[in-house]
Amino acid sequence: MPAAFATPDIPAPPVLTAPPSPSATPVRRRPRGRTTLIIAAAALLGIAGGVAVGYGVQAEREPTPLTALSQPGLGYPAKPLSADRVPAPLPAAQDRRVRTDGDLRTLLVDRPKGARKAATDALGIGDGWKPLDAYAGHYEDPHFMFETLAGLDLRRVASAAWEQGENRHTEVWLLQFRSGEQHGASAHFDNQIMYMPWDDAAGNTGDAIKGSREGRYFLYPVERKAGYLPSYQARALAVRGDIALDITIFDTSPISKKDIRALAERQLERL
Repeated sequence: MPAAFATPDIPAPPVLTAPPSPSATPVRRRPRGRTTLIIAAAALLGIAGGVAVGYGVQAEREPTPLTALSQPGLGYPAKPLSADRVPAPLPAAQDRRVRTDGDLRTLLVDRPKGARKAATDALGIGDGWKPLDAYAGHYEDPHFMFETLAGLDLRRVASAAWEQGENRHTEVWLLQFRSGEQHGASAHFDNQIMYMPWDDAAGNTGDAIKGSREGRYFLYPVERKAGYLPSYQARALAVRGDIALDITIFDTSPISKKDIRALAERQLERL
């Protein structure tokens, strides 16, 4: 029997392994925002350096002289005028400040002939002066009106009131604001004139008052209520310097435009 063949030593095939996954390989990432931060810092340094250099250059320059005046001399004398050359002050009839800085009650329009002075009441009508809270009490929101007038720097209020016939009642108010604060009188006038065309007020734009740039007078629609007499009302508003005038007429009979217009014109003439 033949001898057994010897089996040669055959090496085992190599074991193949899968290549490492790319996701498994650690990757060093750059921190976010560093590039942006470096660029911003460089820009800031550049601006600061430019400003510093600009200030330095400007500081080294000679001051630029101002251009010469076009007029050969000043419009006022270099020295005070002598006593014999000083112009005389304006007479009181022409100096409005002298008139309005005195007793404001003297500028109230006179009562018409036959009119009766209204009885003194809690609103302060009697001595001719009216407190701010008393005037504000005529409005639907007295607190708001009080704060508004105080904010406009109201100085004082002069008032006059009289009665005619059976049921006609007239009130005149002069509201003066602080010296130099003419915008206070104009602002109060603007606030009042703004809502007069509304339905819950006069409901119309009124008519111009002669002798006033913006003054106007209004007739209200008649109010009727069961069990009461009809109610008629007219109002006039105007401004003269630092004084705002406010005139109101109440009656149970119709009020003509002539009545309120003539009264407003007379009051403006006194101012």
